[in-house]
Amino acid sequence: MSKNSNDRFKEIVKVFFKYGFGYLVDSKIKKRTPSPENLKKAFEELGPTFIKLGQIISTRTDLLPEEYVSELKKLQDEALPESFESIEKVFFEEFGVSLKNQFKFFDEAPMASASISQVHKATLLDGRNVIVKVQRPHIKEKMALDVSVLAKILKLTKNKFANSFINPVEALNEIWISTQKELDFTIEMENTIKFKELNKDVAFIYVPYVVKSMSSEKILTLERIDGIKVDNINSLQENYYDLSDISRKLALGFLKQVFNDGFFHGDPHPGNILIKDNKICFIDFGIVGNLSIPLREALNDALISIVLKDINKLISVFLSIGIRKGYVDRNALYEDIEYLFFNYLNTSLAHINISLMLNDIIQLTAKHNIQLPKELTLVMKSLVILEGVMTHLSPEIKILDIAIPYVKENSELIPKLSHDDIVIKTYTFLNSLYKTPEKIVEVSDNILSGRTKLQLEHKNLERPLIQVNKMVNRLVFGLVISAMIISSAWLISSNTGPKINGVSFMGIAGFLMSGVLALWLLISIIRSGMT
Repeated sequence: MSKNSNDRFKEIVKVFFKYGFGYLVDSKIKKRTPSPENLKKAFEELGPTFIKLGQIISTRTDLLPEEYVSELKKLQDEALPESFESIEKVFFEEFGVSLKNQFKFFDEAPMASASISQVHKATLLDGRNVIVKVQRPHIKEKMALDVSVLAKILKLTKNKFANSFINPVEALNEIWISTQKELDFTIEMENTIKFKELNKDVAFIYVPYVVKSMSSEKILTLERIDGIKVDNINSLQENYYDLSDISRKLALGFLKQVFNDGFFHGDPHPGNILIKDNKICFIDFGIVGNLSIPLREALNDALISIVLKDINKLISVFLSIGIRKGYVDRNALYEDIEYLFFNYLNTSLAHINISLMLNDIIQLTAKHNIQLPKELTLVMKSLVILEGVMTHLSPEIKILDIAIPYVKENSELIPKLSHDDIVIKTYTFLNSLYKTPEKIVEVSDNILSGRTKLQLEHKNLERPLIQVNKMVNRLVFGLVISAMIISSAWLISSNTGPKINGVSFMGIAGFLMSGVLALWLLISIIRSGMT
């Protein structure tokens, strides 16, 4: 460990001890549960890296209990500004020219100063008004040092998280990967350009243009939007804006981003949404989400499942897109979702708190060893933020009221599969189909060897014993027919014995006999009045 790393290690540990988290690094200290406020204070004292980490953690309800997540949401990403000389130096290192020679005007005092960068107003030589986002000097190296030290601390305390669903070191690595993307402004530039292109035909959405010649990994120059912040209700009303209309358009825009484009703004808080000339202007594309077609299909199915209260379908969606981190008790998961549905859906859609419901769903899946894709958790986080903005604008408008008709009216929300997608899905289907006889034989072996368990719920035991005998006989007869069908399928699959037109004669005969016996059994049941 280098001297800088060693000094920072001691500093971080000292702050953790100060705020009651010493038990994590010293087994002699009795474990206690520090308050969420203490965690927030520790992050604030440890500086920009931890403030940024805390903000990211506050979007992940699967990492910490709800009370800690809520407290971390209060972290303010503010920092003392860098000197103008430092900003000039960064600009020269990026472009090899003096900042003053590239702008007609450049405000030396930043309009905003955060942990990673600060923003200055400026005017280009051609007269266009822009903002220039400049990364703090050596911030990436400083953050990398903090993350490496924190990773060492987490490895030393791994026994404290032995029973945790989430591996803290893996979670930290995931957060660091996300943060590194934010530290590369060329990624944000490309995100801005892509979002602008995807929404160019949406009349009520506007995205600032990028000045590519004045943008790099550490500098981003964008069109300056002098609009009204979406949460400034007084200014919006003074300018005669319809708050309900803005709220609806925010919802429609988000639904298009998620279901149609598969590319959405991942941080739609009020500071990133401006209103100007009857348009909703999105800014700051450091965090965006990308959704594959299967994930969009899953979201569509999940929404329909929630509306129809189809618990089994919702569970199937989770299992199809999530990663199983352990044993999943489907019955227990069913009961928990049923309880959740009872609490949230036992009322009209207008009264559903989607934010609380989504948080509970994420926690439920984590509790039952299902890790949802991070893209899906980002959708849910963005939806929660957006619902808060909409509630502030127009409390009577609920995003579910808009989402359900939107999904119904847009039957082709999800783009048609590409040629490659079709080939992959066809191969997967044929591969599964090829294995079907093998699976059927496996099921048959389990039945015949007695390894299959049937769970029967007994009711109306007062029925005459003869009726029970008839039921058992029919059940056994049905199992025999099932075994014949399975055997016939296996014969046709293995293509053994005499053949008719290349198909096993014994297999065909077995299917025909099974059909006759099944028909006889059905007629017998109908005649006896059994259903």
